[in-house]
Amino acid sequence: MISNSSPKILMLVSPRGFCAGVDRAIAIVDRMLELVDGPLYVRKEIVHNKAVVDDFASRGVVFVDELVEVPVGGTVVFSAHGVSPEVRNEAIARSLRVVDATCPLVTKVHRQVSNNAALGKHIVLIGHDGHDEVEGTMGEAPDNITLVTSEADVSTLRIPEGRDVFYVTQTTLSIDETQGIVAELKQRIPSLEGPAKSDICYATQNRQEGVKFLLDQGIDHLLVVGSSNSSNSRRLCEVAERAGVSASLVSGVEDLQEIKLCQKATVGLTAGASAPEHLVQDIIEQLRSDHWEIVEHVVMEEDIKFELPPEVRGSPSA
Repeated sequence: MISNSSPKILMLVSPRGFCAGVDRAIAIVDRMLELVDGPLYVRKEIVHNKAVVDDFASRGVVFVDELVEVPVGGTVVFSAHGVSPEVRNEAIARSLRVVDATCPLVTKVHRQVSNNAALGKHIVLIGHDGHDEVEGTMGEAPDNITLVTSEADVSTLRIPEGRDVFYVTQTTLSIDETQGIVAELKQRIPSLEGPAKSDICYATQNRQEGVKFLLDQGIDHLLVVGSSNSSNSRRLCEVAERAGVSASLVSGVEDLQEIKLCQKATVGLTAGASAPEHLVQDIIEQLRSDHWEIVEHVVMEEDIKFELPPEVRGSPSA
């Protein structure tokens, strides 16, 4: 697969892979598999990673798109991306036992939307149309929120006359791209209000900073381990591409065959916040066996952890 005629360097960067919200969501499903007698349902993908979802499915977890697929009285876990109040009300109406694996950072954005909408403000959500997190967030104020996906959207933005405007963002966006959209919003709406601290997840920011570090080291190509529906993983590729460096989103070692790494001298490797570390290690071992030199850089340390909800702290069912 790879020529040995010249030295090849694989640069790893940390932090990479699972964030605290993903760790928490996976731990919740793991624990509920012990606690629940009968099928355990998860609405949507618990996190956006095929390997994680496939593993849980092999252990009996049933993934559904809508709650109507869950039997009345069944047990369902809400994914890390959050759900709208409408979905929560549907769960109550169907007498479902709900365990909420929503990332606390997503919950924070939901509260910002509901609190500011209750004050009569119009909400602008910066995010990607159709993403699970965006759908849940918009559901907090469905008649009082506008989605903005790019700087170009700002010029056609319609705001109810006389209304204050408060903006929030999807937690897994590109930092640089979001700053540009916010700047355009502020230029058009000088009185624009927003969160005191960026809504973009700490892990998303840290992994993007890690990519920028690799770019400073002069990598020729970036490998990002993650699934195609993972927003934060795709953003990592975009950070490199905006800097003029090619990038590939790979689900695992099997995807390396499609990439002409033999033409590269120095390749960077990171992983999105929903990608398991074992997928990264598989790639490392493959490239090591092909005589790549492995160099690891630790850009910063992460020590954030989120508590599990009380529902998963009991004893397993007999």
